[in-house]
Amino acid sequence: MKKYYRTLFATICMAAFSCGVSAQNKTIAIGYHAPLSGENAQYGALFRNSATLAVDEFNKSGRLPGVTVQLKFEDSKGESKEGVNIARKFSDDPSILAAIGDFSSGVSMAAGQVYAQTKLPQLSQTASHPDFVKISEYQFRNITTMSYESPLIAKWALANGAKKIAVVAIQNDWGQSVVSNFVDYVKANGGEITDVEMFNPGTRDFRSILTKVARGKPDAIYLGSFYEDGSAFLQQKVQLGLKQQMYGTSSLYSQKLLELAGPAANNLNLSTTFMLDSPEPHVKAFVKDYEARYGSKPDMFAAQAYDATNIVLKAFVAAGGANATRAKVRDAMAATRDFPGVTGVTSFDPKTREPAKLLTKLEIQNGKFVLVK
Repeated sequence: MKKYYRTLFATICMAAFSCGVSAQNKTIAIGYHAPLSGENAQYGALFRNSATLAVDEFNKSGRLPGVTVQLKFEDSKGESKEGVNIARKFSDDPSILAAIGDFSSGVSMAAGQVYAQTKLPQLSQTASHPDFVKISEYQFRNITTMSYESPLIAKWALANGAKKIAVVAIQNDWGQSVVSNFVDYVKANGGEITDVEMFNPGTRDFRSILTKVARGKPDAIYLGSFYEDGSAFLQQKVQLGLKQQMYGTSSLYSQKLLELAGPAANNLNLSTTFMLDSPEPHVKAFVKDYEARYGSKPDMFAAQAYDATNIVLKAFVAAGGANATRAKVRDAMAATRDFPGVTGVTSFDPKTREPAKLLTKLEIQNGKFVLVK
């Protein structure tokens, strides 16, 4: 009889222990919305790749014992209406403690209105519109804005002797920001804007725009676009025999630009926060792991998403892991200082939540991105 009770007691203890362990195992989630279909699906794929890589590395690291972080992806299709619907869905999911996305400033800001009301912290890896973080204290970004980047490029072009400059940019909120910040700096510092041309997303024929730009006889052209549009623009510029010096936004930094534009990309000047061939050990490790897993090299967009995800994961740890709340995660994100990412060190301003980051100047020479000192 005693043996029976000892066995029963042991069984009860084991069951209690198992229950205790199970109680400690908790899943918390990051909601990630991006264009996984539509015109900008290639960027959504990059974000998903990098976020998955970051979360898998984190879960294997054991930094949060008894806690598993899950990624929940939704396709915004690059549409503001979808972004709003996703933001509501994520806000209603108690396991989601932070959201990352979207790709464009427009979709990010539309979703941000919901997150501001539901108090779910949101970090966008690419929303560079100045008004994005002004929505509420729950919006963050880990990319520099055009209010910083465009004047930097304008100053660079003026210093290189370009006094008359034409501007060509995509017709959206981001493109408008590219134009306004660049134009204002050039005019305020003695330069002349010969022309401003906007093109619709998906445009691939730039001959009429280039012909019009050429009439103003600019010394240089500043292009605000992504690599698909940019490669077509550069090729057609060469085909029309235009010799103006080219400057571009950091969104053009991609191996795909080199592949699609070929020699036409040579002599393009641009800035970036990420360098594929950086000697930094953590950058080399990221590039190696990404390429081994996905069979291609990461670009700036992939790097931005990788850092964004890791910033949120770091906030999960600081917020208490299994005991984390959305409010605690928001506060932990706001306290981010000197985060050593693959796109450089990131710190959020205590008041504005704007990231303090440095941009590197590059020039394409012989089909390669070369550092400009």
